[in-house]
Amino acid sequence: MRTVVVGASSGLGRCIGIGLAQRGDQVALLARRRSRLEDAAKEAGPGTLAVECDVTDEASCRSAIEEAAAGLGGIDALVYAPGIGPLVKLVDTDADTWRRVFDTNVTGAALVTAAAVPHLAASSGAAVFLSSVSASQTPPWPGLGSYAVSKAALDKLVEAWRAEHPDIGFT
Repeated sequence: MRTVVVGASSGLGRCIGIGLAQRGDQVALLARRRSRLEDAAKEAGPGTLAVECDVTDEASCRSAIEEAAAGLGGIDALVYAPGIGPLVKLVDTDADTWRRVFDTNVTGAALVTAAAVPHLAASSGAAVFLSSVSASQTPPWPGLGSYAVSKAALDKLVEAWRAEHPDIGFT
């Protein structure tokens, strides 16, 4: 399996990327922080690609996906793991914070996926997005309202991708 893991320099994305590579997948690890990516790629093992990608920048998303697809010989799976959740009450959440949260948690997922769709369609692949129980299964936690709202939007984004591209598995 040729898998692209976005948000792979830390947290769940790093764990998923390293785990997939160690079990035998061909993996491209994508994130902003180059030195952390290179450390993760070394831990994952030989052949793991480290590709710099800023999910808040459309050109970066497109070039990173193309570099990953070229290096892997295609893409069978995409894992989108980035997520930020600033601890701030809604009444104190300014426009820049809202933009940063949505740019990372929702818009970045849309941009990366749009770039990957031709590759995923060619391989009858799948895209997996890390969401949160705070999006639909629990009440929002005080101070994490912008995070919960963005993850609910991410869930709806996945439904929209699924409706437009039934040939690709979206989860």
